[in-house]
Amino acid sequence: MKNLIYLVLLMFLFSCSETIEKVETPELAQWRGDNRDGNYNETGLLKSWPANGPELVWFNDSIGNGYGSPVITSERVYINGEIDSIGYLFAFNLNGKLLWKSQYGKEWTENYVGARSAPTVVGDLIYVCSGMGEIACFEKEQGTKKWSKNMVTDFHGKNIHFGYSESLLIDDSTLFATPGGKDTNVIALNRFNGELKWISKAKSQLSAYCSPLLITLPSRKIVATFSDNEFFGLDAKNGNLLWSQKQDTFCTIHGNTPIYENGFIYYFAGCGNGTVKLQLSEDGSSVKEIWKNTDLINYFSGVVKFKNKIFGASEDKNKWVSIDATTGKLVDSLDFKKGVTICADSMLYLYNEKGDFGLVNPNGEKMQLVSSFKISKGSKEHFSHPVIKNGILYLRHGKSLMAYNIKKQTK
Repeated sequence: MKNLIYLVLLMFLFSCSETIEKVETPELAQWRGDNRDGNYNETGLLKSWPANGPELVWFNDSIGNGYGSPVITSERVYINGEIDSIGYLFAFNLNGKLLWKSQYGKEWTENYVGARSAPTVVGDLIYVCSGMGEIACFEKEQGTKKWSKNMVTDFHGKNIHFGYSESLLIDDSTLFATPGGKDTNVIALNRFNGELKWISKAKSQLSAYCSPLLITLPSRKIVATFSDNEFFGLDAKNGNLLWSQKQDTFCTIHGNTPIYENGFIYYFAGCGNGTVKLQLSEDGSSVKEIWKNTDLINYFSGVVKFKNKIFGASEDKNKWVSIDATTGKLVDSLDFKKGVTICADSMLYLYNEKGDFGLVNPNGEKMQLVSSFKISKGSKEHFSHPVIKNGILYLRHGKSLMAYNIKKQTK
């Protein structure tokens, strides 16, 4: 009898282990790639382009006003846009066919009219944040709204000069957002129903357009982000403030997500504050400044770390610069006007505010501009961050969404 019980128990445990192994991590698509660092895990891409640019495989001119980037899953493209003051989430297949569009509420119309942020997709659910502070969750099949909350009316937030602009951060069952209220600087919600998990007073400051970064350590997870004039880290479990760093020069625009790598945090700020490297303690409870460089001052255009260099557009110099990540010293500069930076397949992709798109080789001592072309579709400012997925370069310019084939052709 004992042997039978033992056999049944073994079979049960084996069955459970099989079930656990079969549980798949839901697909994630979010702001600036898997790690929010502007590096896209792509290979086999073109190392130069024709004079008029890579092949435009499809485009859509009806996505509404906005600056928010698209996000791309294995099956779909999602993007936010504003039409007649209403915000819409659009879903396309990979061939550019519109599958559905769903309203998520009032969008920003006071200045630089349009949607600000990129959606965040986790499995079968899509999360959006409007310039008016509306947070909404949609089901992917038909675009049905599952729940919504507002950072101003529900969580006593205070909106900012250019409207809420963060792309929402998700970890497991938790959604993090930054209402910027005096007592509700940062909040954590249950991503499945919108119920409040915790409130953090943090620095009691307004939000600052930053899309937060999740840092995962052996002992804890940290939400790293900016408020009005502070860079800080919160314990993701309960919202407790772990550390903060006040900016030398007051600046209300901190639109760049920080980068974390091997125990170091790199953040990028405007108003003279520049680029800073911090060492994070082993338990995540404190930081120490390693270096600061004011050659790279950047408000919201994104910065990337490739190998042991940091690349980005310097606002005051109106050119691209590279910085040694170990020493913090300026290495090189490139005249291409300021704009957005991303990286894929060992190449830099530069999209400047004049509408020029450049391909740059960063592998030598100096940055080499290999190819460039002019973006002709769309209108208004060239602010949106490009995205690369499966050999396709996606770019938003105002009401236009474009898809370019940048993959090497196989014979």
